[in-house]
Amino acid sequence: MDGNSAGRAYIGSFTSAGGYGVTAAAVDRDTGALTVLGSTDAVPDPSFLAVGRAPATGAQVLYAVSETSEGAVAAFATDGDGAPRPAGPARPADGSGPTHLALAGEHLLTANYGSGSVTVLAVGGDGSPGPVLDVFRHEGGGPDPERQEAPHAHQVLPDPSGAWVLSVDLGTDSVRVCAIDPATGALRLHTETALRPGTGPRHLAFHPSGRHLYVLNELEPTVTVCRWDAAAGALDPVGETPVLPEDAGTEDARSYPSEVVVARDGRFLWTANRGHDSISVLTLDESGEKPALAAAVGCGGHWPRDLTLDPSGQWLYVANERSGDVSWFAVDAGTGVPAHAGSIEAPAASCVVFG
Repeated sequence: MDGNSAGRAYIGSFTSAGGYGVTAAAVDRDTGALTVLGSTDAVPDPSFLAVGRAPATGAQVLYAVSETSEGAVAAFATDGDGAPRPAGPARPADGSGPTHLALAGEHLLTANYGSGSVTVLAVGGDGSPGPVLDVFRHEGGGPDPERQEAPHAHQVLPDPSGAWVLSVDLGTDSVRVCAIDPATGALRLHTETALRPGTGPRHLAFHPSGRHLYVLNELEPTVTVCRWDAAAGALDPVGETPVLPEDAGTEDARSYPSEVVVARDGRFLWTANRGHDSISVLTLDESGEKPALAAAVGCGGHWPRDLTLDPSGQWLYVANERSGDVSWFAVDAGTGVPAHAGSIEAPAASCVVFG
């Protein structure tokens, strides 16, 4: 592996289930192969990661949630050759069980599954997380008494325009659109869009055009297609498509989709499906409104919790939580169908990001 073909990936995992914490790996861009460089368990259960830049220096910073009942956020420096180094102490998230985080301008946001809320934290000049600036609490529930007894914010991210923050709530079957005050970090609810009751929306991804987005549902293996009007901050559901074949499972062997990814050119959409242990391939028409299930292939392990496309768009990486590995797949440029190319051991793996 030469210096010109090497990149860097970071793997999050559940330390409470035997995971190593945050692992750094070298990436061979020619083959997709990962080579582990080192790990740190400085933060418990760093289940989701995000990469950003320090506002003052431009240095790369790796952020992690600590998906514990108390909930916290941590930052890591990535300029070494081995494991990421903690960059200061972890900060409380003022929310329980944070499952996702994202940067919005110079603010860091977490989606807190346990408490059904979104937290906004300041970001220091060195990139380290600062104090909590706002906590936006979701309200409501859904028809599933075990999973939807209360709000469960599962993902939060800015839209491509940077004008809005969207939070996906599995418990309330809805997506909230908020405006964020760039000075104070305060979130103001703009609109809440209801999806079909009982679907349990988990994550969403935008089409590269910015005019559509796709909400992946966890409690039913479907994706909801929505038009997105960035000028108005308006979300308009226009259809729902299965992400698994009709014979994929029964009530006794349910599938729980976990992540949705859209190709850089907008031609394909992929989902990771726990239970069915597969990656689904959906083709997208030119409008982006009519995904069609084309194939479902094995995920290379068991219980794929996360699915990530590398920066080149040529490789898909799957964090297989229960089999304890990260597998990578070569994407066929013509069909979008991924072919398994390799894997590394990664106990209780939950997330893969690229730096």
